[in-house]
Amino acid sequence: MGFQDFLGNAQTVTHLRESIRAERFPHSLILAGPKGAGKYTLALMLAKAVNCLEPTETPTESGLLPDFCGQCRNCLRIDDSADLEARVAEAVEAREALRETDKRETRILIQTHPDVLIVPPDPPQLLIKLGQVRQVIHVAYYRPPVESKRSFSIFTSSAFMKEAANSLLKVLEEPPEHTSLILLTENPQEMLPTIRSRAVIHRLGAIPSSDLESLLATRRPELKPADRALAARLAEGAVGRALNLDLAAYLSSRQDALILLRTALREPDYSQLFHATESYRAGADGHEKTINLLRALGSLIEDLLLVVAGTPRLIRNLDLEAELAKLVRDSALTVDWIDSAARALTQVEQGMRRNLLRSLSLDAMAVGLVRE
Repeated sequence: MGFQDFLGNAQTVTHLRESIRAERFPHSLILAGPKGAGKYTLALMLAKAVNCLEPTETPTESGLLPDFCGQCRNCLRIDDSADLEARVAEAVEAREALRETDKRETRILIQTHPDVLIVPPDPPQLLIKLGQVRQVIHVAYYRPPVESKRSFSIFTSSAFMKEAANSLLKVLEEPPEHTSLILLTENPQEMLPTIRSRAVIHRLGAIPSSDLESLLATRRPELKPADRALAARLAEGAVGRALNLDLAAYLSSRQDALILLRTALREPDYSQLFHATESYRAGADGHEKTINLLRALGSLIEDLLLVVAGTPRLIRNLDLEAELAKLVRDSALTVDWIDSAARALTQVEQGMRRNLLRSLSLDAMAVGLVRE
């Protein structure tokens, strides 16, 4: 158990381990990369490496670099935060059990180790709120580490409320010697320039599809080779996305997305379209189902653009290469039509935020894209 289990981005990981070896780990660090790239996993690994009670060293091209044992008290307690979704669900359940007055004042924080504070977006708005940042400031200035060399506060998202982001600036400008803040983001540009300028930024890039296929062969042996290849492409270089992708659910959503495309590009069969979209109704299940459909449709539209551009080898939906090529050829598809389809997709996504009827929105989008 150690950094050797982190797949890809070796240069970034090496630089961070070198900073630990030199005892110059940054007070403020931004880890940027796509969802599923391993930002949270790496942040916990860094906290373990700095605070491991039985630290080890592993040989690399840069010489011996610090590693963590994964078995000591600190490593195990920090690792208890690894299943973030489960920990957040437990915290939300505990908050719901409080009195109404206490519930309003309570913010979601995860702390399985006294010196490692995890700050996720607070439900239901899923924003980092002022109360959470105030707790981070309190920990940084008034609670020195009790069982570790260094305390860590890890923000799992860059979705800050404006007041929360402004409040964070003080601890970034005058960080205590014994603490580090790690901010995880898919897009650093979402953060205030004043936050970005006060932190060291490291980016996690995409992992090659071939490496993801090899990983899936080991970690998800139930997948057939063709399914592994498809999952690796759909993951877009993100390890977590590849390991957690529900391929059956994606294929189901993609089938409905294909019906929308065929309705728009071939002789319209509205009965098939209306039958497919009828199930996309109100409620939490309908919301998730619609999101999955829109994601599948988005991937197909991007693949159509790649086919039109003459680079079909780059498409994600490998098993549909022949059908997508036929759609482009038979419909004499143009970049303008693909652009209009992408815009229509965005309109449906915006409509969902306004609680428009999902099935009608999908029908209108497909009918609006029908070629004359």
